[in-house]
Amino acid sequence: RPRQRHHRPRRPARPPQARHDRHGRGRHRAPPPPAPPGRQAPPGPVLRMTHPIEPSSPAMRRLHQLVDRIAVGTISVLILGETGVGKEVLAEAIHRRSPRAAAPLLRLNCAALTETLLESELLGHDKGAFTGAVQAKPGLLESADGGTVFLDEIGELPPATQVKLLRVLESREVPRVGSLRPRPIDVRFIAATHRDLEARIDAGLFREDLYFRLNGVTLEIPPLRERRDELLPLAIQFITAVARSLGRPPPELSRAALDRLAAHAWPGNIRELRNCIERAVLLAEAGRIDTDHVALSMRRTRPSSPPPQHLHDASGPHTSAPGTSGPGAVERQQIIAALARAAGNQKIAAQLLQISRRTLVYKLDRFGIDRPRKGRS
Repeated sequence: RPRQRHHRPRRPARPPQARHDRHGRGRHRAPPPPAPPGRQAPPGPVLRMTHPIEPSSPAMRRLHQLVDRIAVGTISVLILGETGVGKEVLAEAIHRRSPRAAAPLLRLNCAALTETLLESELLGHDKGAFTGAVQAKPGLLESADGGTVFLDEIGELPPATQVKLLRVLESREVPRVGSLRPRPIDVRFIAATHRDLEARIDAGLFREDLYFRLNGVTLEIPPLRERRDELLPLAIQFITAVARSLGRPPPELSRAALDRLAAHAWPGNIRELRNCIERAVLLAEAGRIDTDHVALSMRRTRPSSPPPQHLHDASGPHTSAPGTSGPGAVERQQIIAALARAAGNQKIAAQLLQISRRTLVYKLDRFGIDRPRKGRS
């Protein structure tokens, strides 16, 4: 007798987002369910700032023009500047404008880890290289192949690690810890520090050959107190970003609060300003930031330094030349006096000022001081 075939009823076709492949993974992800009425998604973290405004000070305009020129190459870059001026932000700008923008930008703070952990994080290690190394791990340099590595606080790099980093820069190969086989890499190096590396070289704390390898191009970021024209645009940018993250309209900044911001010396630079604004937005009532919301240490304020005119009249840019008034004028006169005492010798003048010669040359350009033709070294 012929077999009777039992026909199973067909299952209704599932929507595309419910289909899975043979590994159990969804081919299409279903869109997230809408939030219940009257309930909003929790606000995200405060937006991280890239350079948010068009630089208005001459020094910052020159700096960003230089960034545009060097970004297209592969030369190593050394970024100098005080804590909080935005060295990492500038490194991101270089990477973003470079042909490596689609590749990773990986960061490492050389002051944040012990020497052993720093070496393992930078170079990677093979399985069994040390106690606890249960599997091989590529280091930061391998993982950034084709991209950019940003080494922050490079002046804190231990001497033994300096030697290994120098070998990587020379050979473009990475020796993992516990391995005899180096691995080739294609990485652009950007380093940053708030220290005077030339002074650390003289003190025997930093290798001169490593300094020359990293110092293909030097970019020095002026502190915020020397580019006060950017104070108001930065404050407005931070107010808008913080208010957006809190899901509230941005409060207005009162004239008295602005005057207080303008009188501050900002030793923590842009990072200090951002923290101050975030706190002020959180404390502000009735949509207005007043002096009570601007918490600053009076010990760090400089009421004798007048704010730029455009902080009171935002209709036009502040056009006074850098170093002609305020704290910059004092520094300019000190440099001129040191050059006079040194008979125009820049090296001796730098020693009198207790700065490096490279820093002196940068300040000569920034303050518009003619370089002496005689006695130059």
